[in-house]
Amino acid sequence: MASRFVDRAVIHLTAGDGGNGCASVHREKFKPLGGPDGGNGGNGGDVLLIVDPNVHTLLDFHFRPHARAGNGKMGQGGNRAGAAGDTLEMRVPSGTVVMTEDGEILADLVGTGATFIAAQGGRGGLGNASLASNTRKAPGFALLGEPGESRNLVLELRSVADVGLLGFPSAGKSSLISVLSAAKPKIADYPFTTLVPNLGVITAGSTVFTMADVPGLIPGASEGKGLGLDFLRHIERCAVLVHVIDCATFEPGRDPLSDMDALEEELARYTPSLGGDLADRPRVVVLNKIDVPDAAELAEFVRPELEARGLSVFEISTASRKGLKELTYALAAVVEKYRAEQPEPEPEKVVLRPMAVNDAGFTVEIDPEEEGAFIVRGVRPERWIRQTSFGNDEAVGYLADRLQRLGVEEALARKGAVPGSPVTIGDVQFEWEPSTPAGVAVHMSGRGTDVRLENNSRIGAAERKEARRIRRDGPDGVEDETEDE
Repeated sequence: MASRFVDRAVIHLTAGDGGNGCASVHREKFKPLGGPDGGNGGNGGDVLLIVDPNVHTLLDFHFRPHARAGNGKMGQGGNRAGAAGDTLEMRVPSGTVVMTEDGEILADLVGTGATFIAAQGGRGGLGNASLASNTRKAPGFALLGEPGESRNLVLELRSVADVGLLGFPSAGKSSLISVLSAAKPKIADYPFTTLVPNLGVITAGSTVFTMADVPGLIPGASEGKGLGLDFLRHIERCAVLVHVIDCATFEPGRDPLSDMDALEEELARYTPSLGGDLADRPRVVVLNKIDVPDAAELAEFVRPELEARGLSVFEISTASRKGLKELTYALAAVVEKYRAEQPEPEPEKVVLRPMAVNDAGFTVEIDPEEEGAFIVRGVRPERWIRQTSFGNDEAVGYLADRLQRLGVEEALARKGAVPGSPVTIGDVQFEWEPSTPAGVAVHMSGRGTDVRLENNSRIGAAERKEARRIRRDGPDGVEDETEDE
């Protein structure tokens, strides 16, 4: 069965969830409740797209569009951190463009090893050992791991070729690439024989370049007619565009000049999504099939007019191999010139964007769908909500402290929030109660403390004091006396 060429795929990715932190108290003989020792949860695995030179199509993503990275493991007692989730590496061909479903380009992966983090793994939750402080010596809670990022992405393959062959169906493009390179495309005497782009590697002296054979174009290709719209993107990276014109066609209303003008009009209507303009690319015109006498006469007739437009024109025959050597070296010269004109790639720069002095890191908005309600938006408060176990009062109190220190309560008051106002942060809605920090209605005593630990510490101190008294005074309260024998 022949292999399929797939140059567009929609994938659904889910990064690994972070592991939950552990709430544990150290237990050892003669050291009852010796302090918090819960470890942190492991981070969830990322989903990476990596360019692999051995991959040439997006076929694997077509049949297996769903992928998920490994989850982080939960922390354990004894200050043992959970293992990080396995990173999922997905191999893509060079020239893969990563986009959102709305068409926004996120990455253009060109060159072996180019990498893009397609989905970020969730952070692991902190264990109670990491949450301990002078005021919260034995936290009875830990933070939850964050869920991994889920994304739907569109992958499009845009061939990395130096030369792009354009022309009407059956103009001889496949035949040309087959005689200039080792590529073996399907060749037949009917339209749209070529259904997928073909790539060939060509050597001319010391220059090595690649050539792409794009499926035949017809008027209206830029609007979706024929096969052109799906494959015009494969010529976006080309250094030179070659018009292959069939001089032996007997179709009424067609001649080399009208074919050339029709294809140029389609190129002008097509807008490359990677930027630039196809009108700026060098053009070369190839008058093909001059082994046919009538075609040779027609090529000789139209050549002066094409050269008057400033185009380089070559008369060739893929059957007799006439003119192929001159064409090959001319294309190599154009490619070399194009490469020399390209700016040197700049080293990757790390851009630091510090937070503005007056940026609180969150915003408070009036909920347009519910009267008297408010919405708090921000990376940190929404992350804290995801990390909180709302079944644990102490964990909720810790969240309240964090939100209060961030200034959420003050901002809500400025916006006009009153006791009982619904407040939404992330996926959680609660009623604002300004009597407690951050407006979270939690009634606790001794927040951040562990009564068990404090009681046992006092008991342990009393036992040690009594043991010292017995050693000093004896069990009856008097000092031991040694009898002389």
